[in-house]
Amino acid sequence: MDTPMVEKSKLDEDKEGKAVDPSHYRGMIGTLLYLTASRPDLQFAICMCAWYQARPTEKHLHAVKRIFRYLKGTVNRGLWYPKDSSIALTAFADADHAGCQDTRRSTSGSMQFLGDRLVSWSSKSLPTMTLDSIKFGCCAQILWMRSQLTDYGLGFNKIPMYCDNKSAIALCCNNVQHSRSKHIDIRFHFIKEQVENGVVELYFVNTEYQLADIFTKALCRERINFLIDKLGMRSFTPETLKQLADEAEE
Repeated sequence: MDTPMVEKSKLDEDKEGKAVDPSHYRGMIGTLLYLTASRPDLQFAICMCAWYQARPTEKHLHAVKRIFRYLKGTVNRGLWYPKDSSIALTAFADADHAGCQDTRRSTSGSMQFLGDRLVSWSSKSLPTMTLDSIKFGCCAQILWMRSQLTDYGLGFNKIPMYCDNKSAIALCCNNVQHSRSKHIDIRFHFIKEQVENGVVELYFVNTEYQLADIFTKALCRERINFLIDKLGMRSFTPETLKQLADEAEE
């Protein structure tokens, strides 16, 4: 398979579907979950399938088997960390509005880079859909990474965070709207404070270049290939690895 999920696929509870062995299904999911630590291109698909472990049906089992078939064709793929990349900290945050077919919850995705190296990412279902909740987790992760990097003598301010929602950016950056947004959760004001203190800077990015898109929905082959290239993923065949080893020895 050339994609881990069918494009625009929307898994649901499938109450009328034929049930399958839950233990076998959970075993498959448990095996795949280990890969989410090194294969960001699988994160969304695995998390979606993991949501239905209580009562899996044939529909869910077919979705999991598709991930395995995709994995078989991309077994040599992995993250590439170039040693000569910069140490700039940047982030992307995105959400798929009301994407869950059962609860109408949204799925948020975020990622953080050190230079060209993807070092942190997440895909999770949101309990509620608000402009601030999309960016809250991403901003909190940035601050944690910033504090850890301080121990290595690296200081960061004005950390770029890219979002494709102009309304969310306007709320965080425009003080005039403050009186109209007092009803919003305290998390919004937390992000707004980081912007005002110059720790984080919000930038608009077109959906086409929103890298966190891969963590919020099932995409087509061309879109996935474009994004995984931007994430720094490469296909390392045995020949490629031998060549890199030889270059390192020289």
